[in-house]
Amino acid sequence: MIDIALIGTGGMVPLPNRFLTGMMARLNGSMLLIDCGEGAQVTIKQLGWGYKNLDYICFTHFHADHIAGLPGLLLTVGNSDRTEPLTIIGPKGIGRIVSSLCVIAPELPFDIKFIELEFIKGITSMTLGEYELSALSLNHRMVCAGYSINLSRAGKFDPESARSQSIPLKFWNKLQKGETVENDGKIYTPDMVLGPERKGLKISYITDTRPTEKIPGFIMNSDLFICEGLYGDDEKQEKAASHKHMVFSEAALLAKQGNVGELWLTHFSPAMTNPEEFLKSAGNIFKNTRVGFDRMMKTLHFEV
Repeated sequence: MIDIALIGTGGMVPLPNRFLTGMMARLNGSMLLIDCGEGAQVTIKQLGWGYKNLDYICFTHFHADHIAGLPGLLLTVGNSDRTEPLTIIGPKGIGRIVSSLCVIAPELPFDIKFIELEFIKGITSMTLGEYELSALSLNHRMVCAGYSINLSRAGKFDPESARSQSIPLKFWNKLQKGETVENDGKIYTPDMVLGPERKGLKISYITDTRPTEKIPGFIMNSDLFICEGLYGDDEKQEKAASHKHMVFSEAALLAKQGNVGELWLTHFSPAMTNPEEFLKSAGNIFKNTRVGFDRMMKTLHFEV
């Protein structure tokens, strides 16, 4: 299972009741954060997940409302007694940007590792601990990345198959974990005892972009799709487009095209004080749509 929470749902500027857009995932104790606007450490504190196990921070792009909260958050993580390296992922230039921001956070008790995204055919993928992360190049006013978290699930272990092949019991656990074992000249591989791969989990996160033809394929079959909706009213579509953003109905159409399980809307304009009143414009296109709110949380479970 994996826990997903929105740490904020606002775009451009933080409001008293709405922090800036970001998402946090928690998987077997390891946490991954996407974006870190001003005040992020405050809402993460309210979420109650702590800071020490924050292993990965991904950035969509380098506008201030998505990254300006990083120095303060890193200092807070440092004060949580973390000493293990922390990995930061983002578009090309992420190392230079973070180094500049961290002039005001110069003495961290952990190292920072950087992964700069290089998009091959628009998509790049990597493994971060137990997270299988993919990134898609979007269409914003600067280079911007959308993210997908994939949790694959191996096939079910078949003890009868293991017995019939005379595989020693002491190797079963390793094979079940996907490890290959060699013993007395014999090689035992996971495919000898595991059934077909089972359905995993997928969470996609797209913000600060116009709709693109590659987004539906990228988010395809996501259990949860988190997407920006700067404005709720379709009459604001031209204004959204001029700033390379989306309205609710455009996000809902992407959800429908991508056959996702659930859509959470986020990244609301500060002028939109009550996003709920525009929910119908998205719900008419994609029924299972929810308007996000700060620290909205869900636990996703593997199918039995």
